[in-house]
Amino acid sequence: MKRRSAAQAARLALADFRFDARVSACLVLALAAVMTPLLVLFGLKSGMVATLQERLLADPANREIVVVGSQRLAPEWFESLGADSRVAFLAPRSRSLSATLDARGPEGAAYPGLEIVPSAAGDPLLPPGAKPPSGNAVWLTATAAQRLGARPGDTVTAQVARTLNGESQAARFPLAVAGVIPEAAFGRAAAFVDVDLLLATEDFRDGYAAPGIGAAGTPRPASPPRVFAGLRLYAADLDGVAPLADRLRSQGMEVRTRAAEIETVRAIDRVLSLIVLVIAAIGASGFLLSLGASLWANVERKRRDLALMRLIGFSPAAAALFPAVQALLVAALGSALSGVVYLGVAATFDLALGANLGANEFVTRMPPLHYATAVAATLAAALVAATFAGRRAATVDPAESLRDV
Repeated sequence: MKRRSAAQAARLALADFRFDARVSACLVLALAAVMTPLLVLFGLKSGMVATLQERLLADPANREIVVVGSQRLAPEWFESLGADSRVAFLAPRSRSLSATLDARGPEGAAYPGLEIVPSAAGDPLLPPGAKPPSGNAVWLTATAAQRLGARPGDTVTAQVARTLNGESQAARFPLAVAGVIPEAAFGRAAAFVDVDLLLATEDFRDGYAAPGIGAAGTPRPASPPRVFAGLRLYAADLDGVAPLADRLRSQGMEVRTRAAEIETVRAIDRVLSLIVLVIAAIGASGFLLSLGASLWANVERKRRDLALMRLIGFSPAAAALFPAVQALLVAALGSALSGVVYLGVAATFDLALGANLGANEFVTRMPPLHYATAVAATLAAALVAATFAGRRAATVDPAESLRDV
């Protein structure tokens, strides 16, 4: 087939499409009637699932893996687990008895037995972009700050007590309040501290020197090496929660996660995906049959015109291109119309249900790549529908143009 014949056939198909504007419009509207509900349904599915997933991710507790009970974990064990790409945050915990201190606020309000939580860079419970605690700088939870009457920039006096050789001793040291953690992130009264400060309080209670809190004495010996009783562990994403939990369970640890909430969102995603797939298959089948029948009927209606094209030198392939070009026009215009209608419907849904959504949440969501994929699939389906009509056009006898019909 010569390029000139193909180009001329495409121009003739376009001219015929414009000439039969009413028939062409009906085909475009028929495609839009099938495609628009599919886009809306897929947008609802994507928007709802994406919103649920983002809400789960926004709450760090959903990515937390809690180890129940006391363990004996060596530093090498933490190095091995921290190398796992599924880990977003990992910090060692000391014994529960060592993870408290007595605190007094700047106005004298006391809080005995305030929980201290090890923290470091990347802690998901700290506000985004917050500087992690270091040295004697700490982050108080909202509950602790309220009880102590402390605000960012204040100094809280901390005290850790011990009994050594029958003598009661106490180490007092200042804590600078770097910030306050919202109650939604951590509801209990606690101070988020640098790991070294937490270990210093443990060393002091064990009878050793703790320079970090100003306590002199005998340094902790290098042997036996320090072991940790627990850990704080957060997965990088929801998909990493179950594998990390399984890894810890395989080492004999009892682990708790929010796997049920995560699985609920995944189940919703699977169900909605199946619904969209079934409806899309039914709609696509109907579209293929409808468009194929329409193009076939159009070829039969214009057999004499196609025969004349053959008679003046168009090849069979050029004649077959005639219905293919029209099918692509229907698919392209129908997809564009569907996209415009979808945007209007999506905006209506988001406006009507916006009161239940966050700042960056949507009821419907259609990523550009997904819409492009839908358009490409529609164009491919249109070409499939045009195949049989194209074969019929290619077999039209040129002599039919000379007969009286």
